[in-house]
Order: sequence, then C-alpha cells, then structure tokens
Amino acid sequence: MLLTKAGYWARRSILEIVLLVLCVVLAFNADGFSTKDNLLNVLRNVSMQGIIAFGMTMVIISGEIDLSVGSAVAFAGCLTAVMTKILLAAGLPAPAAVAIAIMSSLTVGFATGCLTGYIRMKFNVPTFITTLALMTALRGAAFLITNGFPVSAFPEWYNFLGGGYVFGIPFPAIIFIIVFIIISVLMNYTTFGRAIYAVGGNVEAARLSGINVKKIKILVMGIVSLFAAFSGVMQSAEIMSGTATTATGWELEIIAAVIIGGTSLMGGLGKVRGTLIGVIFLGVLVNGMTLMNISEYWQFVVRGVLILSAVLINRASRSQAQKSQDG
Repeated sequence: MLLTKAGYWARRSILEIVLLVLCVVLAFNADGFSTKDNLLNVLRNVSMQGIIAFGMTMVIISGEIDLSVGSAVAFAGCLTAVMTKILLAAGLPAPAAVAIAIMSSLTVGFATGCLTGYIRMKFNVPTFITTLALMTALRGAAFLITNGFPVSAFPEWYNFLGGGYVFGIPFPAIIFIIVFIIISVLMNYTTFGRAIYAVGGNVEAARLSGINVKKIKILVMGIVSLFAAFSGVMQSAEIMSGTATTATGWELEIIAAVIIGGTSLMGGLGKVRGTLIGVIFLGVLVNGMTLMNISEYWQFVVRGVLILSAVLINRASRSQAQKSQDG
C-alpha cells in the first residue's frame, strides 16, 4: 500500500510538472493563450465538468463508476427550464419560480443517484450497467420534456449563475473552488471520507470493521448526481435555455480527468487534488490545441492516448506494488 501511494504521489508530481511545461510551451506558441480573458475562459470551461469530477473521484475511489453524468446535466438543465416556464405561467414571481425549479432539479438529481446506489447494493447490479441505462434514459427524458427544442423561460438575471463574475472571476469557477475545498476536507479529514477509501480498498474488510457499506455506496452515487444536476443548472444559465443536446460526452471527459489525476479505477486510491490537476490539464490542453488550430479529430486522438497512458501507468504501479508485497 505504501508503494502504491508513493506511485500515486510520483504520478501527480509528474503531471504537475507536465502541466507547467505545457503552459509555458503554449504561452510561446499559441496566440492569446496567456491573456487574462483566455485564462479565465479556460477556468470557466473546466469548472462545470470539474465540479462533477470531484464527485466522480469519490465514486471511483469507492469502487464504482457513473456513466450517466452527462445526461444528468442535460436533464437537470431542461427540467429547470421547463419548470420555470410552467411556474411563471402559473403566476409565480420569477425569483420564486426559478428557486423552486432549481431545488426540484437538485432533489431529482440526488434521488436518482441514490436510487442507482440502492439498486447496486440491493440487486448487486454493477453501476457500469445501471448508469449506462440511466445515461440513455435521462437523455431521452430531456428530449421528451422539451419536445426536442430548447426551452427559454429564464429572466435575464439568471445568466449570472453560469455567465456572471464576482470580482472579475467567473461565478462557476468560484463554485468550482468551493466544492474542491469541501470535498478535499471531506475525503481527507472525516470519518465518511476514510470510509470511502476503506470500501473501495476492500469491501469485506470494511464491512467487518463496522462500516455501513450500503450507506457509503448510496451516498457517493447521490453526491455525484447532485453535482451533475447543479452543473446542469449552471449550464442552462450560461446558455439561457434548457437544451437536451448539451453535455454530450461529458461523462468520458470527466472520467478521463479523474484517471489522469491518478485515481485508480480499481478503487481505494486517489486524491481530489489530483483530479483538480487532471481537470485543469485537460482544459489547458484542449484550449491550447484549439488556439493552435489543431484539428478536432486530432484532439480526440491526443485525449485518447492520454487516457490510455494514465491507465497503463496506474496498472504498472499497482503491479509493481503487488510484486513488492509478495516478495
């Protein structure tokens, strides 16, 4: 275990150095990369996915996975827009209508995630299967409630949640930082966080030590779905509509950021700070390639190679640690 942790810290240090080198290279080769507006744009772009990535880190450390987060973002945004439109038509003041719509979307998001966790524990169905089904169902539901067309019913001030600034910093970026701090404290300094690591490392040992495995699994699935719903709300605020086609493919990018950040797909190992670096790394990489007019197709290739490399490095470090323990 000590060697595995050492491998994790080594990978994270390398990633931080690579990120620094990448920023320097792009500053000299990508026009406009180092400008304040572009850097703030990168921060805004990574924030909504990053919030979900922190929740996904908890899920993967616990030994599970969630493939439905992209569809959950779209559904939450559409549900918020549709409910706002209905409540405004019913005569509710705009602030009350928006507040009720947002709370409803967050509640549905959290409940959906908890249901996924419950099915996992009750019927022993892998979350890979349940969330794959949910990914399709939620995307379909988003199209159903909007009839396939963007729903625009928000007051102008609603845009602040996705497009506003506080002291020159994008509001989503501030939420991103706050969530990072909260989840870091939760994972590093609380009993709940330690229980997540224990469950992901060895379920049976965690159960025998008195940890409520069912509760842990259900809560982490609920948290990541809650974060996806909140990102969906901010996404709808940024584009000022509920659109069923948004966040397509987000689940893969989010999982990629978590893996690149050093979290093990086998569970039990990872850090939220690593995910933070992984999210920023991918955001900077994509932004730099876009500024350098690199084909979008090549961008997909590069990201694919990065994900595979991160998995292979993770696997190699685990194998080395296992050999050392056996020896």
